[in-house]
Formats: sequence, structure tokens, C-alpha cells
Amino acid sequence: EVHLVESGGGLVQPGGSLRLSCVTSGFSFSTHAMTWLRQVPGKGVDWVAVINSGGNTYYSDSAKGRFTISRDNAKNTVYLQMNDLKIEDTAMYYCAKGGHMGFGLNLNGVNRGQGTQVTVSS
Repeated sequence: EVHLVESGGGLVQPGGSLRLSCVTSGFSFSTHAMTWLRQVPGKGVDWVAVINSGGNTYYSDSAKGRFTISRDNAKNTVYLQMNDLKIEDTAMYYCAKGGHMGFGLNLNGVNRGQGTQVTVSS
């Protein structure tokens, strides 16, 4: 059974940093792309960053230049380093198995974790 468990969220001031982690199990992690997604209450799920099995990375415009996605295949873990956080980054962040780019995504059938809340506030 596929499991994904996110951690690392919290309350941070604008301009601050957080590092999210997603520990996975139940599938061949190293051969899959992984995605970080986020959702604001009342809105759809949007992609933030994708890393493919070869380590190539892709970012939404809002994440580019501030966030870094990385993976450790030995630990079956994907990370999201978030720097220069803005109030509009406040959301529930999820990791998902596979590569999912877009906005207002339909995630039916997509394996994802329970999420970790990121709140950016002064």
C-alpha cells in the first residue's frame, strides 16, 4: 500500500523559510516523479513543483526562484525548501506520487499524503 507522510509545516513570518519533507513507502520511489501541491481553503489544488526520476525539476511561476524541490532516493523522501515565503504561500501542502502540473487539479486516484499546513503571517 502506498503511503506518503508530509511534515515540516508551521507558522512563519513573511520572508522566512521552511523545509517540507515527504516520506514515502509502498512503491518504487526512485522510478517515480514526485510532486508538491498546495491548496487554499475553498480553492482548487495547484501544483508547486515536480521532480522526475532523473532529478530534473520543474516549478510553477509562483515557486520559481524561491522554492527548491529535491529527493533522496535512499530515504524514499522528497523535500521542498521554501525561502522568502509570502503571505500568499499560506496553504495546505501535499506531496503526491507522480508528476502533476496544473491548476485546479483533479486528483482522483492520485496517491498523496494528508498534508502539512504552512501559514505565513506577521
